[in-house]
Amino acid sequence: MNSHIAEPSQSRHDRPTIASRRWLALPVLLTGAFLPVLDFNVVNLALPAIRQDLGATSDEVQFVISAYAAAYAVFLVTGGRLGDLVGRKRMFMFGVAGFTLASVLCGIAWSPPVLISSRILQGLTATAMAPQVLASIRVLFPAHEQERALSLYGATFGLAVICGQIFGGALISSRPFGFTWQAIFLINAPIGLAAFVGSLLFLDDSRAQSAQGLDVGGVALLSLTLGLLVYPLIEGRELGWPAWIVSMLALSPLALLTFACYEQRLSSRGGNPLVALSLFRNKAFTIGLVMVLAFYMLSSFYLAFSVYLQSGLHRSPMDSGFAMLPFALGFFVGSLASSSIMRRLDVHALTLGFAAQAVGFGIVLLDVLGLLPWRPEGGLICAGLGYGTVVPSVIKAVLGGVDEKHAGLASGMVITTFQIGAALGVAIIGGVFYSALGTKSDPGTYAHAFALVLGCNVALLALGGVLSLWLPRTSAQKV
Repeated sequence: MNSHIAEPSQSRHDRPTIASRRWLALPVLLTGAFLPVLDFNVVNLALPAIRQDLGATSDEVQFVISAYAAAYAVFLVTGGRLGDLVGRKRMFMFGVAGFTLASVLCGIAWSPPVLISSRILQGLTATAMAPQVLASIRVLFPAHEQERALSLYGATFGLAVICGQIFGGALISSRPFGFTWQAIFLINAPIGLAAFVGSLLFLDDSRAQSAQGLDVGGVALLSLTLGLLVYPLIEGRELGWPAWIVSMLALSPLALLTFACYEQRLSSRGGNPLVALSLFRNKAFTIGLVMVLAFYMLSSFYLAFSVYLQSGLHRSPMDSGFAMLPFALGFFVGSLASSSIMRRLDVHALTLGFAAQAVGFGIVLLDVLGLLPWRPEGGLICAGLGYGTVVPSVIKAVLGGVDEKHAGLASGMVITTFQIGAALGVAIIGGVFYSALGTKSDPGTYAHAFALVLGCNVALLALGGVLSLWLPRTSAQKV
């Protein structure tokens, strides 16, 4: 084991207790990856019921989503770094307990301000939980087992999307114990309790050795930078891009430069910076982050597909959820198969995944334009298979060459890039979609706007495929 990771006695590979327990610990960790994704997807289905029951305004309903997303994106790097410093098990358990409590507070919220405050708490506690999942996989599993663990991590995302789209709507409609929208939050309580108990029983701790404490100045500057970037991307379109939102975006590069200079100065003085800038000298890490950013801009597809189905084709929310099922199932199956694909193709598994998605979205595009005689389910399955292959492959490409002492930091940076990419996709490609719609509401206009989104997604996938060709093989990466 790397000497930078503190262990009570023997190295990771010499300790039979960890070897026998890490596969029991994995389902516990994956619960920490499942809950934030489930929660983000299922809340979208509950917004009409929340608005009616709490008498919320349109702005308040939107903020139920954006408050969580902003808090989650801004503090992920800090949460990952804290796991490196104080212990990944400790931070994971703190995050699970906090997320569970916040979910209960959301479920009993009696007013929009209480719900929004509880959602912010959910987002903050999720930042303590989510980065420890990838970091612990990186530390606990030897290289030859990481493909399988990461494939299950990717499958967890697919499962969370399926549950969010299908079972979320069913949960709201069935009104268990008289609850409607509250049920989507309260269901997190037994799941979180099981994860907390499981982490006590099966999860072993790890942290960076010789920790010097948290870089508070770096936390403040990075949080400011991400806040200036993420909040406008999330709220800009809804607010109509007022001058103050645009000003925030314009100031974010200056804040980033200030943060980088501060971190470099702290490192040169022998301090312990929040972000180790030396990570960016790792070719796979840097190219991988760019791929993650481009890849998660595809989140605009979910928004556009849902609007196209419900507003353009006048299908119900439940029908729209089922229409996404072929993609989600392909995602799930692709994730499970990605372990053997990565083992055989190494980094070229990414190229294959990007190509499969491009072909799948291309089929859907041709169907939307009326150029194919069959339905688009086959294209959605193909795109989902590619998506499921890319997620674990790109994570392995980014984290595979990172020193274990920076596992939490790197994991936080990966998930933060996920969130920024998703926000960029909704802001930019979503803007293309709504600009194409204009004031028209006929099915043909919706089809044209959705086709533009699919075309943008295919272009991003082509970019990802080209970038994947520049990655060094895993065996050549310096660990």
